[in-house]
Amino acid sequence: MDTRIRDLVAQIGALEDELRSALHERESRVMFTIRGKRIEFEREISEAHKRLKRGFFRWLVTDRGQNLITGPIIYGMAIPMALFDLCLSIYQLSCFPIYGIAKVRRADYIVFDRHQLGYLNFIERFHCEYCAYGNGLMAYATEILARTEQYFCPIKHARKVVGTHTRYENFLQYGESPDYHAKLEAIRVAMGKEPPAAG
Repeated sequence: MDTRIRDLVAQIGALEDELRSALHERESRVMFTIRGKRIEFEREISEAHKRLKRGFFRWLVTDRGQNLITGPIIYGMAIPMALFDLCLSIYQLSCFPIYGIAKVRRADYIVFDRHQLGYLNFIERFHCEYCAYGNGLMAYATEILARTEQYFCPIKHARKVVGTHTRYENFLQYGESPDYHAKLEAIRVAMGKEPPAAG
């Protein structure tokens, strides 16, 4: 990748990080504060949440019927997801140290905090945490696989790919054969120098 494109990608990444931080800071300042693992809302907001909460029976009557019908299918995915999670963790714990790749912190991707929302009943909280687990698991898997791809085959595709991971922009161009093995080794060495992600 030429220097100009690399600089633009770095600038875009820095701006995205800055935007995420600013949005998070605004959310925290306006509605809640985070104290360790506990999220605390302002008293007025917390009371408003309690007033909005639907009891189980009201929720059961007003919720869409198709949601109840498909529940066993959705929650039947819990076992394959947990097995996938276990396999991913074993894979990176055993292979990444051998390759010299920094491990992906699971806690950066799988976050459980929606159970602290006072306007959700226990079923809604369970739904939210289940979705957080599923989507967090996919993001965790994506990062593990992205690091693996960067180590073994950091080459862009000839065709446009929708939904590429964040490491893809640093891959070599399709067909960029001069000094491929030296460039591959340089990428691997650079990966070994990446600091572990902060919590």
